[in-house]
Amino acid sequence: MFAIVRTGGKQYRVAAGDKIAVEKLPGEAGETVSLGDVLLAGEGSELQSVEGLIVSAEIIAQAKSEKVIVFKKRRRHNYRRKNGHRQRLTILRITAIGDHKAAPAADAAAQA
Repeated sequence: MFAIVRTGGKQYRVAAGDKIAVEKLPGEAGETVSLGDVLLAGEGSELQSVEGLIVSAEIIAQAKSEKVIVFKKRRRHNYRRKNGHRQRLTILRITAIGDHKAAPAADAAAQA
């Protein structure tokens, strides 16, 4: 089963057992969060109702993304500014979509 969830202004297609990196969410590693803004859900080509559907996820880590360099320059005016930015991310493992839970055997096979 898959679902499309919205968090941090972006949309993600997730299935049970997937790992995704989203905009920072409050919480520590090991805690469970629920993503309630489900836009679409289904199995294969069959769509299901998203009324009251919740996607459960476990926080794996709080991290930072790659550094982005912001460089501004105005020609012939001796104006140069260099800044860097690293976006804060939360890495999630999707544990369940509604009542469909991640299969532990599939999780172990994926890591091997």
